[in-house]
Amino acid sequence: MPKAVLPRYSVVLPVYNEEDSILPLVEAVARAMEGLGRDPYEIVFVDDGSRDRSAEVIRELSEKRPEIRLIRFRKNFGQSAAIAAGFEHSRGEIVITMDADLQNDPGDIPQMLATLAQGYDVVCGWRKDRQDRAFSRKVPSKIANWLIRRMTGVTVHDYGCTLKVFRKDVIRKLPLYGGLHRFIPALAADYGARITEMVVTHHPRKFGESKYNIMRTFPVLMDLMFVFFLMRFSRRPFYLFGGVGFLMMALGGAILAYLVGLKLFLKMSIGGRPLLLLGTIFLIGGIQLFSLGFLTGLLFKFHVETRDETTYSILELVEGGRRIEKGD
Repeated sequence: MPKAVLPRYSVVLPVYNEEDSILPLVEAVARAMEGLGRDPYEIVFVDDGSRDRSAEVIRELSEKRPEIRLIRFRKNFGQSAAIAAGFEHSRGEIVITMDADLQNDPGDIPQMLATLAQGYDVVCGWRKDRQDRAFSRKVPSKIANWLIRRMTGVTVHDYGCTLKVFRKDVIRKLPLYGGLHRFIPALAADYGARITEMVVTHHPRKFGESKYNIMRTFPVLMDLMFVFFLMRFSRRPFYLFGGVGFLMMALGGAILAYLVGLKLFLKMSIGGRPLLLLGTIFLIGGIQLFSLGFLTGLLFKFHVETRDETTYSILELVEGGRRIEKGD
């Protein structure tokens, strides 16, 4: 029996209520990928708990196009989980991610692949001429991108652009949960990946409604602080907790030493002084933080490097129009 040919490229498409976009999207992706030559490819749809007919449309297309695979979630787990599932189930050595709303242009893929071949591990799309509403999308995005660049030190203009190209060995190392998909370039750079960006086409939305609004700015800021911690202290959390704890111990010890000096040499009463309580709090709190630094280092390392659970639950996996059972 001949061995199945694995695809060289995997196009990962997170989907949430995009039934009208799917058929023209598949046609556009197929044109772009088939224009590359004879290298096999696959299109991996991840249905993130859609409430419309997205899954049914994809299933029908997969019966006609064997390169289409469908992963269905039991409910909506978010874009980070969808991209993580797409990464895990991709079989290509090069993985391409893009939105399913037709705003990203598959026609940019060949040039992005050519850029990747110049020695990069990740190529990020930059929607320089973004076709979205200014107040609710573009302005918050500019602010968020500026903050991310400042805090992570990774100069990418458009962190929110889903259109990206990766080498498979890079994405295996990325922790994707919560809302961390927005910070993939920073997380990849933290693992030593070589990253670049290129200007890509951005189209106005044709079908459906945007899933994003200005209210998502606060969660992005919270995720940014977490990513900042991951990049600075995930491999050495003791530097943060131990450092703060040491400073608190030193300050508390200095205060208590001053009070002891007053008691021993000047015979002054120190029992009613607020400094006694403050010094004690600093000393005890510092000892606790110092100890927490050791424990955090061990627990965080154990959680990130040895956990087996995923952040999503798969309902089914479809290949060639046939359902393949997937146990969670």
